[in-house]
Amino acid sequence: MTSKQRSYLKGLAMNIEPVFQIGKSCLTPEVTEAVREAFNTRELIKIAVLKNCMDDPKMMAAALAERTGSQVVQVIGKKIVLYKESKDHKKIELPR
Repeated sequence: MTSKQRSYLKGLAMNIEPVFQIGKSCLTPEVTEAVREAFNTRELIKIAVLKNCMDDPKMMAAALAERTGSQVVQVIGKKIVLYKESKDHKKIELPR
């Protein structure tokens, strides 16, 4: 992903609400599976990490991206934004 594409996705992510919240149980297999399923209908997902989660959001973002086959767009504070191109429900056209 180029910096231009990442910048474009960051702009889109500003206007969406978090789809998931990760709490004190941190990154469970259920959370990973839920995120994987969410990529069936969306390409851009925002996740909120709650204050009672002690794991580092950047490490969690990297682990989630690896497990779901997505890419980390950004991690700001306790917000994670992931992108995975959809074959069936393509809505986001990335700049070249």
